[in-house]
Amino acid sequence: MMARLLLRAWPRDLAVGLAAPCRTLSAGFEPGQYLQRSIVPTMHFQDSLPRLPIPKLEDTMRRYLSAQKPLLDDGQFRKTEELCKNFENGIGKKLHEQLVAQDKQNKHTSYISGPWFDMYLTARNPIVLNFNPFMAFHPDPKSEYNDQLTRATNLTVSALRFLKALRAGLLEPEVFHLNPARSDTATFKRLIRLVPSALSWYGAYLVKAYPLDMSQYFRLFNSTRLPRPRRDELFTDDKARHLLVLRKGHFYVFDVLDQDGKIVSASEIQAHLKYILSDRSLAPEFPLAYLTSEDRDIWAGLRQKLVQGGNEETLRRVDAAVFCLCLDDFPVKDLIHLSHSMLHGDGTNRWFDKSFNLILAEDGTAAVHFEHAWGDGVAVLRFLNEVFKDSTQAPAVTPQSPPARTDSSRAVQKLSFKLDDAVKAGISAAKAKFDATVKTLTIDCIQFQRGGKEFLKGQKVSPDSVAQLAFQMAFLRQYGQTVATYESCSTAAFKHGRTETIRPASVFTKRCSEAFVREPSKHSAAALRQMVAECSEYHNQLTREAAMGQGFDRHLFALRNLAKAKGIALPELYLDPAYKQINHNILSTSTLSSPAVNLGGFAPVVPDGFGIGYAVHNNWIGCNVSAYQSRNAREFLQCVEKALEDMFDAFEGKAIKT
Repeated sequence: MMARLLLRAWPRDLAVGLAAPCRTLSAGFEPGQYLQRSIVPTMHFQDSLPRLPIPKLEDTMRRYLSAQKPLLDDGQFRKTEELCKNFENGIGKKLHEQLVAQDKQNKHTSYISGPWFDMYLTARNPIVLNFNPFMAFHPDPKSEYNDQLTRATNLTVSALRFLKALRAGLLEPEVFHLNPARSDTATFKRLIRLVPSALSWYGAYLVKAYPLDMSQYFRLFNSTRLPRPRRDELFTDDKARHLLVLRKGHFYVFDVLDQDGKIVSASEIQAHLKYILSDRSLAPEFPLAYLTSEDRDIWAGLRQKLVQGGNEETLRRVDAAVFCLCLDDFPVKDLIHLSHSMLHGDGTNRWFDKSFNLILAEDGTAAVHFEHAWGDGVAVLRFLNEVFKDSTQAPAVTPQSPPARTDSSRAVQKLSFKLDDAVKAGISAAKAKFDATVKTLTIDCIQFQRGGKEFLKGQKVSPDSVAQLAFQMAFLRQYGQTVATYESCSTAAFKHGRTETIRPASVFTKRCSEAFVREPSKHSAAALRQMVAECSEYHNQLTREAAMGQGFDRHLFALRNLAKAKGIALPELYLDPAYKQINHNILSTSTLSSPAVNLGGFAPVVPDGFGIGYAVHNNWIGCNVSAYQSRNAREFLQCVEKALEDMFDAFEGKAIKT
């Protein structure tokens, strides 16, 4: 059964096709069509990527117990420890052996890929707020280029240039360079392209360059998550040539690639977008986009009614579009308004099922909101970085560029849907639920200006560990507890890797947090600094292990999934309240730092949790926090700020202010 799940998620022909040698360029390829012209084919390393390791069962049990230690009292911990021993020596051992055997039979993929796709696609909760995050671009450095029409045109053209480079094999492979002076060079690229794909990863490894998995990238474009009963479907049609544009709840499409697959002129795209922006139609009475915010089974049923009502071809146009461009008709007021707009908006002007929505506010503020089942932040962040750089350094149009003199009324098709009473009622119900949920969400942010990466590295501590420690201290100060904490870590260094979990709450952070929050006067600044250093060292260890596929969360998840697939009664370990508690992630955190990204965010993953997007920059630390009504995001951020101030005081040898 598991083998079938893996094959369903990553068919062999698809996995092989993604890594196949890219076609060579003919002399007729036009300049300006491609964002990059890499001499190393995009998928050159894919065949030789190492496989995601399955940790040893005893290591998983040890790591699991270490993560449970700060969350449980002695009695609870002893019970969980006993369950772990029984699992390791009993059913867990058998399941682990079966998982290893199945993994050996599916060498084209990873042991987590199929189950992870299933986890996302079988989830029945609405994807907006529960799964979809956003990343906002910085403004264009040239202020006049932030005009909505100009920036929408430039970002669209750059996105298409990315698409063209990706599909032609001209996009630079994604590589993590430990020693860029040796590996990120023209000489290395000329040599490595001559190494056969089956061996190329090893050639890169010799110069401390680590190619990353790029198998998710093809889903960036022409892709949509389709609602289906019980399990959704990922749909891709890479033959489609049109862009989907949403404005005021209306749907428009026009071709952005010609019949030969070339990008149409930027002035034509500009003209068509100008035509759409000039449409004075009132918002529809029943905005269809609300349905993508619904429970997935409800949406699947309503979509079937839409198909039966004669909308199949129109929906196909939406699903197959290269991507969805959302043109909002209001400016962004501040960072909090930006987060609300890009994370959920008003529900009328996003197609949440699309692989990504490129959103442009009236003042040119731009962001990408993406569906999470098809891929992770690594692919989306690469897309953002490249598109931002290209659109700002080589813009396709200027604010003075005249749109093409073309008949946009013929080129642009405004889609119309036939809605029966059942669908109209479904839209109204979806709107009511969406509005009610959004009203309960609060978002707040801080920018801690006292220092950042440079200062912390000077103190010989990990910047990420200090941010995570601040969250532990803040929650302890606010609520008096240490709780389950999740930090996402990419495993893209492996073929079809997804993510692993870092568990930042540890016995070290608990001890350190209690010292800072509850009894700072009992410890010298030097002693407090030493505790922070111990937390940093342990956090670095957890991060290294997670990045190398040596966490415990994905392994335990896969074993549980395997038991279910084989019809085996759920082992006692998974029925333990401690297992449920550690997977109820009250602090869900994710970090990114990029020259292109102004802000990122997501909603809490549990009703009583915080969603914490953060970045440690060179000289400041940013934190963007979301919460529902049972938690106070503003107060939490005040506690985060206090924690950072206290740690910086300790680093500088000052007494902690009480």
